[in-house]
Parts: sequence; C-alpha cells; structure tokens
Amino acid sequence: MSSHESDSAARASEPELVNLVPVTTAVVRGVVQPADLRDFFDASFGTLARTLHAQQVTVSSPAFGLYRGTPGEKLDLEVGFVTDRAVRPEAGVVVGSLPGGRVARLTHCGAFDGLQASWGRLHDWMSAQGLSGGPDRWEVYVTQPSPDMDPRDLRTELNWPVLD
Repeated sequence: MSSHESDSAARASEPELVNLVPVTTAVVRGVVQPADLRDFFDASFGTLARTLHAQQVTVSSPAFGLYRGTPGEKLDLEVGFVTDRAVRPEAGVVVGSLPGGRVARLTHCGAFDGLQASWGRLHDWMSAQGLSGGPDRWEVYVTQPSPDMDPRDLRTELNWPVLD
C-alpha cells in the first residue's frame, strides 16, 4: 500500500449502519475493464445528461456507480443518478434502482486511487461487527470531480448492503 492510499484511508469517516428506502435510478449499464472505467463513466454521464434533459427527468442525487458481483478482470456496473421518476429507455439509458434495507456506509475522503483501501476498511469493520455484505455495492460521488480541483477534496460515499 502506498503512503497516498494510507493517507486516503485514514481520512475516511467512521463506518456506520444506515437504513435506506429503495430508490428509482436512471443508469447506463456496462461490463468494462478496470483500465476503461474513466472513459465509461465519462461517456455514460454525457449520455445520461442528454437523455434526462430531453425527458425532463429530475436528478435527485449526486452521481453513483453500482458494482455488481465480485470485482475481477472486468467490472459489471451501472452508472447513474437517483431520479424523480422512471426514465423512458433511450440511447442506452435504462431504469434502475438502488436497494433499501440495512447498508454499511463509510465516506472516503481523497483521490479515487485510495478507494480500494477504504472499501477494505469497510469490509474489515463489517467483519468485526459480524456482518456479511451482499454481492453488490455502490459509490456515491458526493463531490463532483473537476480537472482543476485538489483530489484531496473529493468525497465518495461507500455503500454495502448487509445480508440479514
């Protein structure tokens, strides 16, 4: 682990359990190589913005990335936003949802390259609490990244549904 990852993990909030209600989302789905993640996110957000604007669907959350299953050579994910109503499928944008129920949560502070360490910290906390995580989990990008910002100012909320 690099000192940068260590610094990022140290700047995470304390893990907590929260109860969420399911929400409707508008998403772009894909299976991508980790190296192609940034391009997939960028293209997806552009498509989402055009489609949501054209359909006059209101966004009611920061952007998120929902990861399905165990990360491997490829990542199965959905990129999108919580919306006020279901989007009409168009241009690769489809209706999705984020689950309700008990969720273990931690806010990662810092650059995206430290996210893996924060996910590990959340996993370790869940294990210490006797909790098992579901197969899917998501990140909410609380701070919208921009080219001229200091990456240390980024805030990413990590959410991992708890199996009962």
